[in-house]
Amino acid sequence: MGRGKLRIYLGSAPGVGKTYAMLSEGHRRVERGTDCVVAFVEHHDRPRTEVMLHGLEQVPRRTVEYRGTSFTEMDVDAVLARKPAVALVDELPHTNVPGCRNTKRWQDVEELLAAGIDVVSTVNIQHLESLGDVVESITGVRQKETVPDEIVRRADQIELVDMSPQALRRRMAHGNIYTSDKVDAALSNYFRPGNLTALRELALLWTADRVDEYLQEYRTEHRVSKIWGSRERIVVGLTGGPEGRTLIRRATRLAEKGAGGEVLAVYIARSDGLTAASPKELAVQRTLVEDLGGTFHHVIGDDIPSGLLEFARGVNATQIVLGVSRRRSWHYVFGPGVSATVARESGPDLDVHIVTHDEAAKGRGLPVARGARLGRSRTIWGWVAGLAGPALLTLLLSTVSPDLGLANDVLLFLTLVVAAALLGGLRPALASAAVGSLLLNWYFTPPVHELTIADPRNIVALVIFVGVAISVASVVDLAARRTHQAARLRAEAETLSFLAGSVLRGETSLEALLERVRETFAMESVALLERTEEAEPWNCVAVVGPRSVGRPEDADVDMPVGDHLALALTGRVLPAEDRRVLGAFAAQAAVVLDRQRLVGEAEEARKQAEGNKIRTSLLAAVSHDLRTPLAGIKASVTSLRADDVEWSEEDRAELLEGIEAGADRLDHLVGNLLDVSRLETGTVTAVIRETDLDEVVPMALAGVPEDSVELDIPETLPMVAVDRGLLERAVANIVENAVKYSPDGAPVLVAASTIADRVELRVVDRGPGVPDEAKDRIFGAFQRYGDAPRGAGVGLGLAVARGFVEAMGGTLSAEDTPGGGLTMVLALRRAAP
Repeated sequence: MGRGKLRIYLGSAPGVGKTYAMLSEGHRRVERGTDCVVAFVEHHDRPRTEVMLHGLEQVPRRTVEYRGTSFTEMDVDAVLARKPAVALVDELPHTNVPGCRNTKRWQDVEELLAAGIDVVSTVNIQHLESLGDVVESITGVRQKETVPDEIVRRADQIELVDMSPQALRRRMAHGNIYTSDKVDAALSNYFRPGNLTALRELALLWTADRVDEYLQEYRTEHRVSKIWGSRERIVVGLTGGPEGRTLIRRATRLAEKGAGGEVLAVYIARSDGLTAASPKELAVQRTLVEDLGGTFHHVIGDDIPSGLLEFARGVNATQIVLGVSRRRSWHYVFGPGVSATVARESGPDLDVHIVTHDEAAKGRGLPVARGARLGRSRTIWGWVAGLAGPALLTLLLSTVSPDLGLANDVLLFLTLVVAAALLGGLRPALASAAVGSLLLNWYFTPPVHELTIADPRNIVALVIFVGVAISVASVVDLAARRTHQAARLRAEAETLSFLAGSVLRGETSLEALLERVRETFAMESVALLERTEEAEPWNCVAVVGPRSVGRPEDADVDMPVGDHLALALTGRVLPAEDRRVLGAFAAQAAVVLDRQRLVGEAEEARKQAEGNKIRTSLLAAVSHDLRTPLAGIKASVTSLRADDVEWSEEDRAELLEGIEAGADRLDHLVGNLLDVSRLETGTVTAVIRETDLDEVVPMALAGVPEDSVELDIPETLPMVAVDRGLLERAVANIVENAVKYSPDGAPVLVAASTIADRVELRVVDRGPGVPDEAKDRIFGAFQRYGDAPRGAGVGLGLAVARGFVEAMGGTLSAEDTPGGGLTMVLALRRAAP
């Protein structure tokens, strides 16, 4: 079973006739014999819309009770059971009443589409989620019911239902949209001519973009390369030079002359990474074109004219704007230039504008030597071998072996050509071939010391020498370049592999990633900048290095990541080949930043969940455990105040003792609750001081019977670094818990000892003990192990004790007592000597 198709009637404003158009489509389908039903349509008491429901089968709605009121919603199960070919569903952004299976109606529609049912639906432009802020700024009304743009964009067909503002206001005045008592208020507020005109423009532009997507898909599927001038698209060819700003402004003025014009600035970078463009200037031009409403594109291509024309035809552009070449007049001996080539090869369907500027014919500077990336030292040695080598070889052959023979002389000179190619590339090799041929002719080809050649066979030998030298030099140079490219690509692959591995492992922090960028590209500083809106200033999210920049334009290299994030590097200007890898690092930086924020949000959500758990448990504790001592106190006080009973002194003392015990229990419970609250909110601050355990532990035992605890703390025990108040409270809770579970006649042992750099305080009981799997759970808040009765505490003592101990830098753990029972091990730091 295939997925159903979705057709949407998009309205520019309420009342333009979306529902009417949808019902008309339903009637047309029924007349053609299609099984079409009305799943949900709201006519809003509009007579003409209500009449259109006649003759169409309507699926009964579902009634939902909510807060004492009955509501009707689309019955998804009934529609699925009916299984029509087409279902009409009105108001796609509608929010369902609580109690329905899905929150939004578009989710109901997704179920129908998944079941193979075609759906025809309606939506207004103001209900698209991405336009919420824009619509609110226009109308002053925030739309609460929205639908994600992606849901509407995925529709197989979108039909715009439009009406002029004047016609819509007339419909409103005639009572065709709202009842008469609402007409005046609507016309003077939401349905003002300015509001309707702005909403209409939004609808037309949004639909135009969607139509453009359909057109691009069609052209791609049918491989249409011819330009269709359905919309003015102007491509600006940038070189990275200062004239780019003039070209961008000129193209923007051209686009403004035609409605819906679009500017696309493109920079063609060579695939070998060689470029004379300034990355900083390109960044400025990128900002300029985006500020003027255009888009910036970075394209890789070996042949700039072909790459520019391919890009223009790929985006269905109608015009290209280029600048007059900056080359001097003598440079044209090497070719006609990019502008002339593009103009010649553009064809009749693509206009080319060549714009003059201040930088015309001023020169582009010396071209970057193709061998420059072989290294400066290798290039120098290549020229030395190519120029000085033939001279030295000539001197050596003339003095040592003058009769070696022309064939051997040619081979030796050819060896120097190959050496020059290996060291410095093609140009030193060609220079070596030229110098070598002249020297061979002058010194070794009869008649010597003349440029004439007597024997024609020697002419052939020299020609072959030059040809072989050039061929060998070209092959050697190409092999050297391929080796360099392979090494470069291997380095890039290793870097990207490391980056991908860190992504998969999720182990790279943002600062570590930026430090990796700084080391990889040998930069002084690397900063990640972010801003919330286009007009807002940039904020530094993270930075490594001695200095940072406040804006991407101030950096030597900046790599945009989306609209609101940029990676800024200072130290040197990077070539284009390095920027490719830098782009991967920038994208990963954005991912790491999002991951960190998501982790923070998850941690915050976890804390809120823990807080909710604490509050729930607290309510349970208050409802029972805290009320139990209150009930005992209330009963004792009521008994003492009774006038009809004569209490003896012993009875009065017993009742007063019960009041005191209940108050103590309440004080203990409330104290623990407050301590847990402090721990949860992170407000516990430990004041660490040198302390003797034998001064703190005895004070902590004041709340338990004297014969229930045995104390064993040696006088020679070293001092510990603790907070006296927190330690006393922690030990008191641990001991009280041990006494509570220890059997009668088996006192709890509190002993201390020194182990390495810490002091351990052990609280040993002979109670039932705790299984290994439950030893960590007993330290959780509101946890009571075993069959402890209600009223025996709220299960906070050990949680508070562990929290206080960890706040002091110690640890609290549970171990089995040899022979049965549980031992609490409290490890504290020794004080510095």
